[in-house]
Amino acid sequence: MTKVPSLPYLDIVKALQRDGWTIVRQRGSHIRLQKRAGSEVLKITIPAHRPVKRSTLSHILKHARIEVDDFIELL
Repeated sequence: MTKVPSLPYLDIVKALQRDGWTIVRQRGSHIRLQKRAGSEVLKITIPAHRPVKRSTLSHILKHARIEVDDFIELL
């Protein structure tokens, strides 16, 4: 398994958009994204930080149901 990288929030948002996520809103320094997965709607929040901590990105990917290797391919 690959280590979770430390990336700027713009790179994370762009990669997630390639995976079908859409930006719903931004409030302050947090960007809200959502994606329809079958009958449910997945929602995640990305902090607008440079860089986003590796542990924070790990939690985001867990909630987004994306493996680290798959996410790295989206970059």
